[in-house]
Amino acid sequence: MRGFVFGFLPLLFAMSDATAATLDGASLSAAWGIPFVGILLSIAVMPLVAHRLWHHHFGKIAAAWALALLIPFAAAFGFGAAFGVLVHAMLEEYVPFIILLASLYTVAGGICVRGNLHGSPAVNTALLALGTALASIMGTTGAAMLLIRPLLRANDNRKHVVHVVVFFIFLVANAGGSLSPLGDPPLFLGFLNGVGFFWTTLHLALPMLFICGILLALFYAVDRYYWRRKEEARSAFLDPTPDTHGLGIDGKINFALLAAIVALVLMSGLWKPGVEFSVFGTHVALQNIVRDAALVIVLFASLALTPKSARAGNAFGWAPIQEVAKLFAAIFVTIAPVIMILRAGEAGAFAGIVHAVSDANGKPVDLAYFWATGLLSSFLDNAPTYLVFFNLAGGDAQTLMTTGATTLAAISAGAVFMGANTYIGNAPNFMVKAIAESRGIRMPGFFGYMGWSCVVLLPLFAVSGWLFF
Repeated sequence: MRGFVFGFLPLLFAMSDATAATLDGASLSAAWGIPFVGILLSIAVMPLVAHRLWHHHFGKIAAAWALALLIPFAAAFGFGAAFGVLVHAMLEEYVPFIILLASLYTVAGGICVRGNLHGSPAVNTALLALGTALASIMGTTGAAMLLIRPLLRANDNRKHVVHVVVFFIFLVANAGGSLSPLGDPPLFLGFLNGVGFFWTTLHLALPMLFICGILLALFYAVDRYYWRRKEEARSAFLDPTPDTHGLGIDGKINFALLAAIVALVLMSGLWKPGVEFSVFGTHVALQNIVRDAALVIVLFASLALTPKSARAGNAFGWAPIQEVAKLFAAIFVTIAPVIMILRAGEAGAFAGIVHAVSDANGKPVDLAYFWATGLLSSFLDNAPTYLVFFNLAGGDAQTLMTTGATTLAAISAGAVFMGANTYIGNAPNFMVKAIAESRGIRMPGFFGYMGWSCVVLLPLFAVSGWLFF
């Protein structure tokens, strides 16, 4: 048996490697994108129309879409090609993606802010500004999970709180994460594909400051309006959790672990020993293996060193990250042929998309990339959407960071900023909504929330697109 296995693996390696080399995206039909569209539409629609079915079986549904690609792909191009696609999707993008997300989620979930503040317009604006700044350091998920509960406690005596949570989603769960690969999943995918760690810091700083500055000023004006209303003043006497002076933080060790995560991601971008391992045709760099292994150690260190009271205070649980892990496994598998076709450019089945974001001379139109990436990110999770348009623009990070810098900035900004347009645009959006509703806040429904984003965000994005892209 051992001889069969060791004899079979090199053969499988050769099959997958050779077939991957001969596969041309120009020869693939658009039908190979159906499983990818299927999983994204399932994520967008099924929680709304079949909530119970989705809640109990989303992992099986995601796996079914992955198999809906792999089985026909194996039939059409051979088992080696299908296996090569699976290995590449897992090792090149999914594994590092989910390890970083899980480590940030675990470390942030171990930091608990104790005590209560008074939710005045100034305090609320300061908390939103703090979360916006932290989002690029500890991720939109980490910053949102760290601050949403203290923010809700600070406002639990106020009658009008919905606008506080909505602007929190706009700023902390989305726009604030635009300055580093740690901030938002789309930018980390860009980092995995060769975009420099500080590239987004330099190229998205002005759009981010413009958008976040206006949103914070607008929030302060809206919150002050509600603050001055009579019913808001009367509710101050009914505070279920009065202000306390014993403010503090449990789980401080996680700040050191957070710094370790930042250092590890930086290390993988700066340290290039030139050592690679080929796994069934997929090349895995030594620095990425070291980074991911160390991130797993950081995750377990956080679990071991964090006081139980800190995680209990945050109502920490694994369900959100489990859902992301299952869904994105299917997304990264099913997106593989879509990327192949897009890389074929005008010779591929998606030539129409290429023309829609290009001028008559075939050059990219940055504003078109900004809106196309953004609007699709609003309804189809922003991480895979970023990957689609990154590859549509050529997929070569070195070119995009230099001669194509404005196009890459437009793609990055569209994916990160417009993930706030709907609840399904970015993973933390739904998590924040669920936590707010568990505290008794009647959050707007799917289309009600879109009403907020259409009134507040779309005009702001229109001005931003005109100014920067």
